Amino acid sequence: MKTHRETRQRQAILEILRGTTAHPTAEFVYEKVKISLPSISKGTVYRNLKVLKEMGVIAELKLDDSMSHYDYRCEPHPHFRCEACDRVLDIDGTFDADLDRRVAASTGLQIHCHELEFRGLCRDCQNTSK
Repeated sequence: MKTHRETRQRQAILEILRGTTAHPTAEFVYEKVKISLPSISKGTVYRNLKVLKEMGVIAELKLDDSMSHYDYRCEPHPHFRCEACDRVLDIDGTFDADLDRRVAASTGLQIHCHELEFRGLCRDCQNTSK
């Protein structure tokens, strides 16, 4: 098993992810981390996001064909995506851990996990459309 040493770049990336619930893209993380580490490259950010995901420290959300979003919360939880501004939000208290077992039992399929995404308009976009 490959071990990964803690680096200043990786720590800065984690701080960005810890400090937001907005599920940022790699580009957003790059722009924010560049403020404190001006010499960091996009490639370094992308590589470190991949390593952090492989380590199980962060989760990568692949929503439709859009760019990946990153989440510091790794435990299973559903998300909401605004169809107007593409914002991704956590939904708390609605994860059905038993759903995998029920679907497997009723279909005969081997279910490893599921992802749940709600779509609609966030509060900000609801207010601007009125």
